[in-house]
Amino acid sequence: MFKGALTALVTPFKDGRVDYDRLIKNVEYQIAEGIDGLVPVGTTGESPTLSHDEHDKVIEAVVEAAAGRVPVVAGTGSNATDEALRLTQHAKEVGADASLQVNPYYNKPTQEGLYRHFMAIADAVDLPMVLYNIPGRCGVGMIPATVARLATHRNIVAVKEATGSLDMASEIAALCDPDKFTILSGDDSLTLPLMSVGAKGVVSVLSNLLPAKVKALADAALTGNIAQARKLHLQLFPIFKSMSIETNPIPIKTAMQLAGMDTGELRLPMCAMGEVNHAKLETLLKEQGVLQPVGG
Repeated sequence: MFKGALTALVTPFKDGRVDYDRLIKNVEYQIAEGIDGLVPVGTTGESPTLSHDEHDKVIEAVVEAAAGRVPVVAGTGSNATDEALRLTQHAKEVGADASLQVNPYYNKPTQEGLYRHFMAIADAVDLPMVLYNIPGRCGVGMIPATVARLATHRNIVAVKEATGSLDMASEIAALCDPDKFTILSGDDSLTLPLMSVGAKGVVSVLSNLLPAKVKALADAALTGNIAQARKLHLQLFPIFKSMSIETNPIPIKTAMQLAGMDTGELRLPMCAMGEVNHAKLETLLKEQGVLQPVGG
């Protein structure tokens, strides 16, 4: 279930509401392009701006649209354990294949608090869990020893490693049984480096726009074709980095808007990209052949 390229789906909005028609079209595009899995309502899906009802409905819509063709890893994390439990139970009931559980944010639990939080969810809901270690967003990160403690639970099967640290991924790989626990990159630009030390793929932002290319990179690394993986990594690297020109998901939604794949609409406190960065991003995407150049 957890290998290759999985897309951290954007949540499309139109006139302030979730655009479910566009969401379903995006799912169909991803599957047609061969993506290995879908991850709705994570960071890229603007989960903090969705109501609980919208959160549930987006997961339901993605599960229904995917119709078992690819696994759906539903973002159901929260900084409140009871809320994460409810979201995860709902995801299980509507047919999600796994949950993505972000570190509890803002309240900054200790390592023991993190352990108890994730274990409580894993004990209560019989659904595979992908831990999501992203201290830059949450203000707290799991150390490798905590990940290893959690990895002994039968329902805790993977980690989306988004610390930006190859050392962190290496330590986790050294501590956890690779046959029972999977590491996925949480940063597109670090997919190949992390896969070189044992990761099995990526939860990608850029694959919203270029799923086949991101999958090709992951597949090359998985099959040991390092020369091809390196070639694809270097080709995509400027676009990978452009996805952080402003806070995610502003750049990917802007890129999708430029490509005619999304309205580009965001919810406050996220807002439209500034004019200077917008021009830089559009120029780069044209130079990289993602968009047709003027007159093309």
